[in-house]
Amino acid sequence: MLRHVTATRYVTPLREGGSLPGLMEADDLGTYVVKYIGAGQGRKVLVAEIVTGELARGLGLPVPELVTVELDPALGVAEPDQEVQELLRASPGLNLGIDFLPGALDLDPQAFPIDPGFAGRVLWFDALVGNVDRSWRNTNMLFWHGSPYLIDHGATLTFQHAWSGAAAWVERSYDAADHVLLGCEPDLDAADAAFAPRVTPELVRTAADAVPDQWLAGEPGFADADEVRAAFVTQLVARCDTRAAWLPGVRAAIDERVEAGGPPSTRGPGTPFWAGR
Repeated sequence: MLRHVTATRYVTPLREGGSLPGLMEADDLGTYVVKYIGAGQGRKVLVAEIVTGELARGLGLPVPELVTVELDPALGVAEPDQEVQELLRASPGLNLGIDFLPGALDLDPQAFPIDPGFAGRVLWFDALVGNVDRSWRNTNMLFWHGSPYLIDHGATLTFQHAWSGAAAWVERSYDAADHVLLGCEPDLDAADAAFAPRVTPELVRTAADAVPDQWLAGEPGFADADEVRAAFVTQLVARCDTRAAWLPGVRAAIDERVEAGGPPSTRGPGTPFWAGR
């Protein structure tokens, strides 16, 4: 289970992401980036954040602590932005908090050294969960106190948006062409050897158990929240077991990047230099 805190002060909106989360202080004296249950992406984005984030943590990847946050919309009464006010009013009760890392920098592989082992583990994991949102356009990694941290996993596990077709997702190829770590000589084979045996039903179930019941209840086709959790376990374990269907494509993307001569820029507008090759 995730720790539960109560928001005590609304600080400011964070406008870098599309979901417009808020920075809040809580009764444990911590500060959190709060993602709202009432945001346009809905509760399934928060479910993906938890399942993917806690699975990453279970595999030893660095992820800021996740907590559930009790929110009273009245905390943001002084916020002048009408869009933010509407988000707060739509999100009373339980929301998701991510530990705020003060002073953290966006992790640009061209500015900070990235170990090939770490690059391989992140790339393998992103391919496992279908993360389309760790690209040269938006790294979704932070550098804090000398260490990297992985953030923003709401765009993973997309099968949950259409459970009737979830089985096809298990062997779906992963488009790694834009992955931000592709040019860091990722050691995919070492990552596969280290991670694949650890993606067990028990590990995935631990990650799924962290999702509050109320965010899983009422899912069409499932009797209760535990059945939904079991479906997440089935999906992710099966995807790991059938990785022969999607790992070759990731390896090919690494080889293509090597031939292209290096990683694209992660700063500024426009198309990366290798895209026109």
